[in-house]
Amino acid sequence: MKLDDAAAHLEALGNPTRLKIYRTLVRAGEVGLPVGKLQDRLKIAPSTLSHHIKTMVTVGLITQVRESTTLVCHANYGTMRELVDFLVAECCADEVACKETKTAA
Repeated sequence: MKLDDAAAHLEALGNPTRLKIYRTLVRAGEVGLPVGKLQDRLKIAPSTLSHHIKTMVTVGLITQVRESTTLVCHANYGTMRELVDFLVAECCADEVACKETKTAA
């Protein structure tokens, strides 16, 4: 994942309402949740929910699928894994160098 992509994902998740929506979809699993149930569960106005969903669809965090007359939202687990992997990819990579700098001071 590129730095700009990670920043866009994190920016989208930086809003408390969007983070709530995303976490709810992650909890729902692969089956996802219809928009109406998501609205009922989170008590979010339809226009507000639509705005937040659009933001997350745009950056690829969630997808929407029409099933007959119902619009179902799904967390994009591939994107979620890529983001988490990006965040931890270099965990502690500079620890030795930082430790040496600290003890040399």
